[in-house]
Amino acid sequence: MADERLRKGIGALRSTEALGHEARKAALEAIAGAIDGQRDLIHRENGKDIGRARDEGISSSLLHRLELTDEKIDSAIKGLLELRSLPDPIGRVREKRELDPGFVLEKVTFPIGVIAMIFEARPDALIQIAGLAMKSGNSVVLKGGKEAMLTNRVLVSIIREASLPIVGREWILGIESHEDVNAILSLDKEIDLIIPRGSNAFVRFVMDNTRIPVLGHADGICSVYVDGDADLDKALPICIDSKVQYPAACNAAETFLIDSAVSDAFLPRLASAFSERNIIVHADERSLPYFKDGIAACEDDYHTEFLSLECAVKVVDGIDEAIRHIQDHGSHHTDAIITESEEHKRRFFLSVDSADVFCNCSTRFADGFRFGLGAEVGISTSKIHARGPVGLDGLVTTKWLLSGHGETVAEYSGRNGKAFHHKDLI
Repeated sequence: MADERLRKGIGALRSTEALGHEARKAALEAIAGAIDGQRDLIHRENGKDIGRARDEGISSSLLHRLELTDEKIDSAIKGLLELRSLPDPIGRVREKRELDPGFVLEKVTFPIGVIAMIFEARPDALIQIAGLAMKSGNSVVLKGGKEAMLTNRVLVSIIREASLPIVGREWILGIESHEDVNAILSLDKEIDLIIPRGSNAFVRFVMDNTRIPVLGHADGICSVYVDGDADLDKALPICIDSKVQYPAACNAAETFLIDSAVSDAFLPRLASAFSERNIIVHADERSLPYFKDGIAACEDDYHTEFLSLECAVKVVDGIDEAIRHIQDHGSHHTDAIITESEEHKRRFFLSVDSADVFCNCSTRFADGFRFGLGAEVGISTSKIHARGPVGLDGLVTTKWLLSGHGETVAEYSGRNGKAFHHKDLI
């Protein structure tokens, strides 16, 4: 019965594509204004969620994700307004080709359809996906974790009411029941794409239990490699930022690889900086002496997404060993090299098979807003459709549109058939 109720609710969702870009822009502006104006209500409901989560002993990393601070709200509002100013992702002609004079083929972008987002303890993610869905003309089903139930409920209500006079209410659906997750996974005729955000176990569960296409990543095991040709004054703040700026994020660095050529010069500085910030370090045999309170690392530590002020450190003998380590232990999310060598930068960029590969900057830049995408629905480590931070381009698909004048395949077949001239128009 619950499955049928959910099926009907999702079946009633409608794309906002036909309403036009100006209406979708106006809806985004209205949503941003409503969220800004309802901060007290949002904080009150979020405070209730946080209080209950603390009583239930939620981990510090999940608690950090759950808290919807003014800074996170400001960032979400800024993302909505930036989305508003971006070009319309719908109706963009990606290819245009004349098969014969006046016989024109176009590859044009359209919304995917119904997107379901299932996420744990990330109410700010709800705002991002709602905004991206609106801008891209998709309808969206939102299922948040029980930890953020009250926060999610009030956010969906604010977003729906703000957009109602402009685009109606049939584009967004918030659901709360845990049982509805399994129901969502079975609705492959009603839902076109699932985007999960949460723990490794949660994302893996979604991927393993649905026939609906899934966009996302299971792990965020990101590495920073300090090369033998690194500027160490540049390397230190990059390492600190990659770990400390927001340790619960999937793009926070979990492993630091230090070239043996600079380990004696750099590790004392890194150890001091990490000690000042109370970072727990799991270090290999060669780096352990530098960390007074370090823990001897085991193999599993280099496969661990800590999501807290904790990390693994290893000394490597050159760039080739660093690349092999990332290939063997990474999750194809985000990895960075710190080097002044253009040759080493080029080798790292070509050899590291990750969605985001950086040089001389923090791994925390792997983010849709920072990439100028307006916002993101998550990071994809898939090589199909979308990879890296998924913004508007990842939420549209394409159609081939062919406009003719009575042409038939028979005309172009056989020994005396007409020849295509396949002239690219853009």
